[in-house]
Amino acid sequence: MSFGVVALAAVALLLALPFIAELFRAPMTAARQSRAPGRIADLPMGATHYTWSGPEGAPVAVCIHGLSTPSYVFAATERHLAGMGFRVLTFDLYGRGYSDRPRGAQTLDFFLQQLRDLLRHQKVGGPLVLVGFSLGAQIAIAFASEEGPRVRDLVLVAPAGLNVGKQNGFDPWTAPLIGDWLTRVAGGWMLRRELIEHKVNATVIPDLEDRQAAETRTRGFLPALLSSRRHVLTTSSAEDLRHIHHIRTRTLAIWGTLDPVVPSSLMGRLAELHPDAHHVQISGAAHNLLQTHPTQVAQALDGFLTRNTVT
Repeated sequence: MSFGVVALAAVALLLALPFIAELFRAPMTAARQSRAPGRIADLPMGATHYTWSGPEGAPVAVCIHGLSTPSYVFAATERHLAGMGFRVLTFDLYGRGYSDRPRGAQTLDFFLQQLRDLLRHQKVGGPLVLVGFSLGAQIAIAFASEEGPRVRDLVLVAPAGLNVGKQNGFDPWTAPLIGDWLTRVAGGWMLRRELIEHKVNATVIPDLEDRQAAETRTRGFLPALLSSRRHVLTTSSAEDLRHIHHIRTRTLAIWGTLDPVVPSSLMGRLAELHPDAHHVQISGAAHNLLQTHPTQVAQALDGFLTRNTVT
């Protein structure tokens, strides 16, 4: 066999690796979704996994999770909001958890459509409390800006969308073609290694890292993360926050003082854009503050939402 043939075969294998890797990951099927806690809504863009908790007929609070950990990241927050008397809706963004993996760029409009479709399916009007974490906070900001009075209170936990354009250098993980190859071939391994390196004694979900690792072995999850990084996390929330300030949407931002992903120093930037926003810093908390500091998050919610009673 000539060197040229071997070289061509090697190149073909390298090009095929991303597709082979995805094929070996478990698909999200209707059978798997049928075993999920909560329910599945058949929405125009795809099936969406959701759960309700709290008293029926109560004011509604909608929780929107972040880039990689599905709706169970709100386990403690959901229980606390329900205990406060809210009817709490959590759901998995497309590409995560038990929701479908529809094709298309995961832009802000993509996620806003999913949220609107779910609220329409569940016959939810307003006024709403929106609680968004990281990427979910960016989605919540955009929704609050567009929907105006429909959102009575906005809670942003480690909000993304404030430090866009601050990153320096070339990032191979999000670069065209290279990023697609790396994400599908090595992305799962990298994420699992990070989970091991940053493992904490989570106070809410004891097997948190195991559940997060399982996500990386599900088909469509890694491409969804890449698409969201490219199409949402590269966009700024500045104009939406200015508009939210203009329409006087009551807003709380919760920060972890040791968060390396969304540093608490960005609190100043949010204050510039939305001077009326309230801020709470949780000492010693990193980006996983919903898991490691649930009591402090609950106290922040108590102080803000009991003062701004939804009627």
